[in-house]
Amino acid sequence: MINVKLNADLGEGINIEKAIMPFLSSCSIACGGHTGDANTMREAIQIAVESSVKIGAHPSYPDKDGFGRMPISISNQDLSKSLISQINSLEQILNDFHINLDHIKPHGALYNLSAKNYDLAMLIIEVIIQNYDNVYLYVPSGSLIEKLALENNVKIKKEIFLDRNYNSDNSLVSRNNDNAIIKSSKLMFDRIENITKDGFLLSISGKKIHLQADTFCVHGDSPNIVAYLNELNDICDGKI
Repeated sequence: MINVKLNADLGEGINIEKAIMPFLSSCSIACGGHTGDANTMREAIQIAVESSVKIGAHPSYPDKDGFGRMPISISNQDLSKSLISQINSLEQILNDFHINLDHIKPHGALYNLSAKNYDLAMLIIEVIIQNYDNVYLYVPSGSLIEKLALENNVKIKKEIFLDRNYNSDNSLVSRNNDNAIIKSSKLMFDRIENITKDGFLLSISGKKIHLQADTFCVHGDSPNIVAYLNELNDICDGKI
């Protein structure tokens, strides 16, 4: 039987937490960089606790206006301080629940750029080594930051997006394109099966990209995602 571990980025104002949480093994909660405040963090944490879902921080470039989806001009020192402040704000609330931070997953442009940019990848890795050495770093599978994290003895979980299409260079198809999002539980299952059994996913052009996954991410803002997850759960005999 395929072991499916799903995660989602939550606390982002979509109010999907209660509906999606039962399908998840872990979640990453926005902690003030692109969105989120103490109230949204606390609410998402409470729902995760009720569903026994592991909780991570979802820091980003400090850019609420752009929702952290584009790189911004910021010094390395200021970015490091911001990331630490964001993660600590979530950790302080987790302490009230007597729960440890499970992982850190960068958001948006921070996530995508660190997959291929050495300086940014190392900045994130150094933040973790110096401040959060007992947590996992969620990394794009097959990325530069995965390689660098392993070289620096950072614990990682390799992530693949379940509801997004990939280009042949392992980058995500832009959200500006009509085919960016996978809108089929059957196609989601095919991706899980291909990765789990044969170690590849199919790019939008049909090329096999050889990758591994410790966790699959679904997006709360993907159209009809809860309906697809219910269908996927049926296909997987209730194993997610």
